[in-house]
Amino acid sequence: MSKDSGIEGAPTSGETPGAALWELARLFFRLGATAFGGPAAHVAMMEDEVVRRRGWMTREDFLDLYGATNLIPGPSSTELAIHIGHRRAGWAGLLVAGGCFIVPAALITLGFAWAYVRFGAVPEMSALLYGVKPVIIAVVAQALWGLGRAGLRSRPSLGLAALCAGASLFGIHELAVLAGAGVLAVSHRLAAGRLAGPPPGAAAVAVPLAVPLASGAAATAAAVGVPFGLLPLFLFFAKVGSVLFGSGYVLLAFLRADLVERYRWMTEAQLLDAVAVGQVTPGPVFTAATFIGYLLGRVPGALVATAGIFVPAFFFVALSGPLIPRVRRSPVASAFLDGVNAASLALMAVVSFHLARAAVVDWLTGALAIAAALLLIRYRVSSLWLILAGAVIGVASVHV
Repeated sequence: MSKDSGIEGAPTSGETPGAALWELARLFFRLGATAFGGPAAHVAMMEDEVVRRRGWMTREDFLDLYGATNLIPGPSSTELAIHIGHRRAGWAGLLVAGGCFIVPAALITLGFAWAYVRFGAVPEMSALLYGVKPVIIAVVAQALWGLGRAGLRSRPSLGLAALCAGASLFGIHELAVLAGAGVLAVSHRLAAGRLAGPPPGAAAVAVPLAVPLASGAAATAAAVGVPFGLLPLFLFFAKVGSVLFGSGYVLLAFLRADLVERYRWMTEAQLLDAVAVGQVTPGPVFTAATFIGYLLGRVPGALVATAGIFVPAFFFVALSGPLIPRVRRSPVASAFLDGVNAASLALMAVVSFHLARAAVVDWLTGALAIAAALLLIRYRVSSLWLILAGAVIGVASVHV
C-alpha cells in the first residue's frame, strides 16, 4: 500500500482552494442525485470519478479510505465522500463533499415522503430500476477489478479475501469479518518475520471503534420511554448513526426495535415503506430517516431526523481521518489496515453477487450489464450516462 505523500487536504498544484471546493460540490451533488444501487455502487462510482477520471488519488489511497470507513459506524459511502472531501480540500472539503452527497438524496426522499402522505403510497419505480440495476452491476464489477488489482497483489491477500467472502456468505457479521481479517494479516506478517514487537498502531485503529459503542449505550438508556418530540427524534437518529454497522437490513432492525415496538411512533408497514424508499432512491440508504422524520413531524421532523443520523458520520471521519497516514507509518497498524482492505473488497464482492442475482433476470438485463461493462472498460464512458441510459431503456421496455 502507498505511503502518505504530499500535504493532506491540499488541492493539487495550480488549483485554488475555492476551485477545489466547487469541483467537490459539483461532483458529490451529482452523485447524490444519481448514485442508485446502495453503498457498493456508490463506492464504485466514486472510484471511477476520483481515481480514474480526475486522478485525485491513487487506487491504494482510495482503498485505504474505504477500509477506514468500514472500521467506524455509520453510512459507509457517505463517510467515504467525507473522507475524499477532507483529503482533497481540508476541513471545508469535508463539509462540502458530505453535505452535497446527502442533500440531493434527502430532497428526493422528501418528495417521496410528501407523495406518501398526500396519496397514501410512493410512486412506482420498478420500471426505472429494472434498467438501472444491471448497469450498476457493471459499474461495481469494473471498480472491484481496479481496486482488487491495487489491494490484492499477493497470494496471502487473495487468500484472505477469499476467506472473508466465504465467511460473509455463511452469515458472519461484517464487523467480525473486518476485525478478523486485520488480526490475520498482522499474524501472518509476524509469522513471516516482517514485523516485530508489540502492536504500536493497534490503539490508533481501535480508537474509532470504542467511542461510538460507549456513547451509543448511553444514548440508548437515555432514549427509552421518551415521548415524541423533535429533540427526542434527533437524539434517536444520532444514536443510530453513532452505533450502526452493516447493511440496510441492520438499519431496519434498529428502527423497528425502537420506533415500532418501543416508542410506538409508527407502524411496521410505514417503516418498511421508509426503508424501501431509502433503498430505491439515489444517494445514501440512511435517507430513510428523512422519510420517517417527515411522517412524524413533516418538514421540521425531516430536517431533524436527517441531521441526527448523518452528523455522527462527520464527527467520526474528522476523528479517524487524520489517523490514516499515521496508521500507514506503523508496521502493525498498516498490516491491520491491509487486512481490513482485503476484507472490504470481499464484502463488496459478496454484495455485488447478491445484487447481480436480483438485477440480471432476463436477456435484456443481461445485455444491459454486458454492454455497460464494455462501454466502461473499453471506451471509459461515464457511469452517469450509462445509468441514465439504463433508466430510459427500463422505462421504455415496460411501455412497449
